[in-house]
Amino acid sequence: MNETTRHRAARPPLACILLGTIATAALSSQALAAEGGGGAVATAFKLESSVIRANATIGNDQVFNGFGCSGKNLSPPLRWSGAPPGTKSFALTVYDPDAPTGSGWWHWVLYNIPATVTELPQGAGGPGGQLPSGALQGRTDFGTTGYGGPCPPPGNKPHRYVFTVYALKTEKLDVPADASPAMIGFNLGANKLASATLTGTYGR
Repeated sequence: MNETTRHRAARPPLACILLGTIATAALSSQALAAEGGGGAVATAFKLESSVIRANATIGNDQVFNGFGCSGKNLSPPLRWSGAPPGTKSFALTVYDPDAPTGSGWWHWVLYNIPATVTELPQGAGGPGGQLPSGALQGRTDFGTTGYGGPCPPPGNKPHRYVFTVYALKTEKLDVPADASPAMIGFNLGANKLASATLTGTYGR
């Protein structure tokens, strides 16, 4: 074997070099993901309820009382977890994208929830409800403030009711007391750090 042949035999095959590089990069990415910026795996922001299951029918306790519906119109108990660092307040909305209006229907708008609050009891959005100190309720498409439950037109396929909690980078939204849901929604988008949703359905 001459000198050139010996040097060629000592080199690892190109395929092995490429596989080793890919494996190293993959391990590095996994390590960075696991660190999450502070050595702990990041927790996903999530919204849950003990009475509403994802994509399942919403119970009568949460259904509107009026417009031909005869529910109890109680806002559901809700809890959330995994908010990102820097969260200074929360907001909550309930929206029906299937309402035959061309723009959906806003059922509940609640904002300026302190960052220390991570749950709401049943009925918090109604008269005499236990809202967190400082939290405000915006006007809904029923023309009033507070929670308004599902009540789609008879004969429609079941509508979706999207509960969304927002983690915000500001302690308070700078909006008028009678701000429309669209105006509040614009400000939520401008100050959002993260959001989580829970969707229930209802039809009649």
